[in-house]
Amino acid sequence: MQANAALSLEDGLAQAAHSGLSVVPRAEHRPRLQVLDGWRGISILCVLCAHLQPLGPTRFGLNESFAALGMVLFFTLSGFLITTTLLERPNVNSFLIRRVCRIVPLAWLYSLVVLTLVHAPWKVFTATLLFYANLPPFWHVPLTMHLWSLCLEMQFYLLVAVLFGLFARRGLYLLPVLALLVTLLRVDTGKYISIVPYERADEILAGATLALTYAALQGRSLPRYLRFLPALLLPLTFIACHPAGVWMNYLRPYLGAALIGSTLFLSGTIWCAPLRMRWLAYVAEISFSLYVIHVVIMTGWFDPASKLLKYARRPIGLALVFLLAHCSTRFYESRWIALGKRLTRSRIVVSGNKSDWRGKQNNDPAFNGATAD
Repeated sequence: MQANAALSLEDGLAQAAHSGLSVVPRAEHRPRLQVLDGWRGISILCVLCAHLQPLGPTRFGLNESFAALGMVLFFTLSGFLITTTLLERPNVNSFLIRRVCRIVPLAWLYSLVVLTLVHAPWKVFTATLLFYANLPPFWHVPLTMHLWSLCLEMQFYLLVAVLFGLFARRGLYLLPVLALLVTLLRVDTGKYISIVPYERADEILAGATLALTYAALQGRSLPRYLRFLPALLLPLTFIACHPAGVWMNYLRPYLGAALIGSTLFLSGTIWCAPLRMRWLAYVAEISFSLYVIHVVIMTGWFDPASKLLKYARRPIGLALVFLLAHCSTRFYESRWIALGKRLTRSRIVVSGNKSDWRGKQNNDPAFNGATAD
């Protein structure tokens, strides 16, 4: 099977727009939620495998399945961490500034370079840079097709900010309702998978629902007889990501959220030991850069007519992508992330027409060990 079959099937479905959400200790030195880093690392590896290597005969549909699996893991993590951020640090201005500083610099740099090189129309420039390229009639070129997931991510940020601005913390409890409405729309229209927000947002909204559930059950652990849950939920989630899973595809958002949620409650058990591996944490750290730039090795010199030659060159391309992702994360993106933190830790935080004076001691975002950059 062609490694890029999954990309064409879902118009770039398995991006995993890994927006660099990280896991750090909170001010009270609560334990790190290392399992989240593990899942984020796994999600980008699923994407790379789905896009860059044939995972079996075409009839098995494994590339599509791994693409969808990477997607649902990423969106669940994103919805969980963003919602938890606002539960613990209810400041919309701070939230938006940090997310813009995290997502926009690399996304814009990559898009501007690629769209300029391919002489894309201005309409594509505008849609890509303003993050609405995933809306019909769609505004993509092949090298930016995977950025649809970043569009959905940014649209979710805007939705959450509006709800929070209108209803404060109570607005977050509308997110589970919206998740169910999106799923019901998918059932009504027969959409197993899509890149359109109102036909795909239930995955990120399910992550938000997980955050609300986890906050309500914080400090509790699963009964001993439920400790097998991750082993049960992982194959079920994979089936829900497979084209042959038919109606189970409608359950994909909730199975993915249940899978990650079960490991949150079992993070110290042997079931979750693989998620705490250090190399997975490193892959998670550079995952956003990997996502944005990995498609460059699917074109040009890396994509000759000969399949044998193409896949022989893939290891070289992967090594280059990991090197570029490392440099981007450590030397480019880190500067913008630091800027976002400085702006939101300023002594004066402007909210609407008011200025709220805050001491530095109150500016550490924290929530059970997980926070957005």
